Amino acid sequence: MMPLWVEVIVAALLLLSSVFALIGAIGLLRMKEFFQRMHPPALASTLGAWCVALASIIYFSVLKSGPVLHGWLIPILLAITVPVTTLLLARTALFRKRMAGNDVPTEVSSRTEKSR
Repeated sequence: MMPLWVEVIVAALLLLSSVFALIGAIGLLRMKEFFQRMHPPALASTLGAWCVALASIIYFSVLKSGPVLHGWLIPILLAITVPVTTLLLARTALFRKRMAGNDVPTEVSSRTEKSR
């Protein structure tokens, strides 16, 4: 049988994860522009994944009476891939706006070449 303190900690971490997911969803709905909408879900999903992973590690470590650390693999991979994906989405959106003729900041490479 699982000790009560473990169940309380795991439940609190899972609830905290759901709060992060809700905050990310609200941020996604409230922001008006695509570039503003990118940040809340990315940050909230990363924090939520860390909470779920920590809850999983605590639960299964107590269940097996030893450390179970392979649960860290998911949030570590998310911490690496989410910023890269966000950057690629932002660059694609900027490229599409440039191709449509919208007023957007110039490319970094063209700024450095003009200043020379």
